[in-house]
Amino acid sequence: MSAARDVDGLDRQSSWDGVRAVVAGFGVSGFAAADNLTHLGASVTALADKATAAQLEKAELLEVLGARVDIHAGATRTLPDEVDVLVTSPGFRPDSALLTQAAARGVPVWGEVELAWRLRAPGPTGEPAPWLCVTGTNGKTTTTQMLDAILRAGGLTSIAAGNVGLPIVEAVMDPAPYDVFAVELSSFQLHYTQSMSAQAAAVLNLAEDHLDWYAGDWLGPRTGYEQYAADKGRVYSNVQRACVYNVADRATEDLVLEAEVVEGARAVGFTLGMPGVGMLGVVEDLLVDRAFIEERSTSAAELCTLADLAPDGGVPAPHVVANALAAAALARAHGVSQAAVRDGLRGFRLDGHRIAVVASRDGITWVDDSKATNPHAAQSSLQAYDPVVWVAGGLAKGAAFDELVRSVASRLRGVVLLGRDQQVIAEALSRHAPEVRVIAIDAPDTGSAPTIDGGPDLMRRVVAAAHDLAVAGDTVLLAPGCASQDQFTDYAARGDLFAAAVHGLTSP
Repeated sequence: MSAARDVDGLDRQSSWDGVRAVVAGFGVSGFAAADNLTHLGASVTALADKATAAQLEKAELLEVLGARVDIHAGATRTLPDEVDVLVTSPGFRPDSALLTQAAARGVPVWGEVELAWRLRAPGPTGEPAPWLCVTGTNGKTTTTQMLDAILRAGGLTSIAAGNVGLPIVEAVMDPAPYDVFAVELSSFQLHYTQSMSAQAAAVLNLAEDHLDWYAGDWLGPRTGYEQYAADKGRVYSNVQRACVYNVADRATEDLVLEAEVVEGARAVGFTLGMPGVGMLGVVEDLLVDRAFIEERSTSAAELCTLADLAPDGGVPAPHVVANALAAAALARAHGVSQAAVRDGLRGFRLDGHRIAVVASRDGITWVDDSKATNPHAAQSSLQAYDPVVWVAGGLAKGAAFDELVRSVASRLRGVVLLGRDQQVIAEALSRHAPEVRVIAIDAPDTGSAPTIDGGPDLMRRVVAAAHDLAVAGDTVLLAPGCASQDQFTDYAARGDLFAAAVHGLTSP
């Protein structure tokens, strides 16, 4: 076995010729890492246990370029002998075979985000374009997209990348330079990030999630939630200007206090209430800034109105307002004007399956929030409606629902449950909302394995049950609090089937 090359100082200007890189996983981020490392001249081996037809086509392309792509059952069990760096996809836990072997041999482990940070190129100013980073349990994608919209409204060449849209390594390698990057980051991505130094970063909120990933002896004395929170907090490491936190979620502020940042960086809070000095918040029907103005000790600068966040009428949900405030804080940290914040938010539209009104008929409103894939997200959605018939269930990912049910019990007209882990929710309802009527649709055996067997008929029965529970003035809300892959391809397919079933029920 030849001596390993020191890769610690490698960047965009370095020669990557002869660097022996192994890429774990061949999904979106894995392919992006393998592709760009190959173009840089590294000797690349990509490993995956399975692949789709589209991924196999990409593998053929990489092999033409000189990479080795090894896709078969068990391919990720053994780290090759000759390797200088392992670039891992976020789905690999630290106790997976490749990563434990890398640790034992002293092989550096990077995530695709760490690779991207090292590959930044000079932007229009001659310096690498800054990153404005967003993480948290819920609201990351919406906030990142809002941020991108604000930056563009300010005349900047921006892109939303990372855990949303384009992989960040693809974005930084784009020949057309960007002024700034709006980067969504998951806890998995942050776990494998070491050297990133965002210009500004936000942790939107913290709640139990992905505890199936955060399990095992690799945690040491920490609980899964403690490690999850610590990984979220890594986004604040070496922040240059502003650490944006949620005033209503003390855990996010604690992460700021624990972070080592560049001298001069400051904490900036956002709140749905009256903002203190150094915060953004809400005054009557206005979103205002008391953090990025000179006279912040005595006044506030208007950013936009609540109506700007609900261009189709109505009142924006509280978590939408919170997301807008966080996005505005990050943009203002970059130097964007008040007018750009207003124009960006005024023109922004939520992606599908995020508190989207599907139909209204006979006094009942049907809302698709299939993107609410954990209890915290479902709780935020449920708190926007009263009374509500809640459609919930799926893959709980180890999460508990007691706090959620306690907080919304008084709002519930009824509940329709579906999916593999619906019993977890049913038990929480029996403890904290025993008077609420619950209808279970195809409750599975608790030991059954996930299968994608949902479809139009299943969702028609779900919608029919919800209709039986609802009365005029109610909202029927699909906010499952769970992942979808036990019965549906993804959350979008779940939401599409819900909408189709609703339209079938409510059509004249």
